[in-house]
Amino acid sequence: MKYDFTSIIDRHGKDAIAVDGLGTRPGFSPELPKEGFDIIPMWVADMNFPTVPTIPEAIIKRAEHPAYGYFDPTEEYFNSIIKWHEIRNGVTDLKAEHIGYENGVLGGVISALNVLCSKGDNVLVHAPTYIGFTMSLTNNGYNMIHSSLVQDENGVWRMDYEDMEKKIVENKIHAAIMCNPHNPCGRVWERWELEKAMELYKKYDVYVVSDEIWSDLILDGHKHIPTQSVSEDARNRTVAVYAPSKTFNLAGLVGSYHIIYNRWLRERVRKESSLCHYNDMNVLSMHALIGAYKPEGYEWVDELCQVLTDNVDFACDYIKKHFEGVEASKPEGTYMLLVDCTKWCEKHGKTIEEVEHSAWDVGVAVQDGRMFHAPCHLRMNLALPLTRMKEAFERLDKYVFNAE
Repeated sequence: MKYDFTSIIDRHGKDAIAVDGLGTRPGFSPELPKEGFDIIPMWVADMNFPTVPTIPEAIIKRAEHPAYGYFDPTEEYFNSIIKWHEIRNGVTDLKAEHIGYENGVLGGVISALNVLCSKGDNVLVHAPTYIGFTMSLTNNGYNMIHSSLVQDENGVWRMDYEDMEKKIVENKIHAAIMCNPHNPCGRVWERWELEKAMELYKKYDVYVVSDEIWSDLILDGHKHIPTQSVSEDARNRTVAVYAPSKTFNLAGLVGSYHIIYNRWLRERVRKESSLCHYNDMNVLSMHALIGAYKPEGYEWVDELCQVLTDNVDFACDYIKKHFEGVEASKPEGTYMLLVDCTKWCEKHGKTIEEVEHSAWDVGVAVQDGRMFHAPCHLRMNLALPLTRMKEAFERLDKYVFNAE
């Protein structure tokens, strides 16, 4: 491969909660390992790979100019986004006027909901549910109504359209969140699935906020379909939110954007986003996005997706062969793996809390799935060099699931 996905980078002291945050947030972050074990970070959703070199190059080049005053996003910024979506997602009608800055995807979600809903309104979300949705909706006075995804005969997570319709009617729902691809289940929704969901939302005049931050991280054999692309009605009732942060590991720089085709909706979301006077782009964040969306970035992401595909294959195969009673539906996108320990816990008389503490003790810093409304699950970040992946699963084998 042209780019480096094998080096083990030391992130200690480099502003990474993935390693320095262990033991600092009881109930959220994993605990520190016992003496003799180093940390293998597999919880918070950032990557343990060095990003594409064009990003630090762009940041450094801009930082060398010693003035960092007020600015407006440049034509190059908008053109970079437009070209990215055209080449990667087949979007041919995106214009600069449709794009608006957001400090973060979750901020964009809340700005849209504040336009579409009143405080105390019910919002439809799928379960398992990304913890960021749970925290931001709850903190902003919205009630989450969960429609649980169900696994089919092949273990593939599917939307339950009958349940979705029931929840919409019973709870007078006017807004829903679509996670496309889904976090933490890793589903890359097929066109027919999105079409069916959007027809349901059209029937009951439900507006949609589509979180598509994972849309670049698609594994072999799958393709991202933008929610707005499945019909003219979907295009006009959907606020889509994106960012280069998940793709290129830029969360610490802050910088997301929304795509809204509906002028009425777009103008109101932009007004809502502006009210706090803190939703302003960072100049280095702008240049980081431009650096990410250069030709090298396209190559880098393609290689990354192959690495992630191989990592997912390894993890799922290892679980199937070595961890009796542990189940994992193979993700189609993202780099997160949701691991179901229900049968193993029942057989061994253990709780999921005991399982995760056993993992944390030996440095395998996985995340508690209960935060994602997955009752007996672990959530694992697989975006790390394969050598570290193998070490992590060997520790889980020896000290957790097959401990003597």
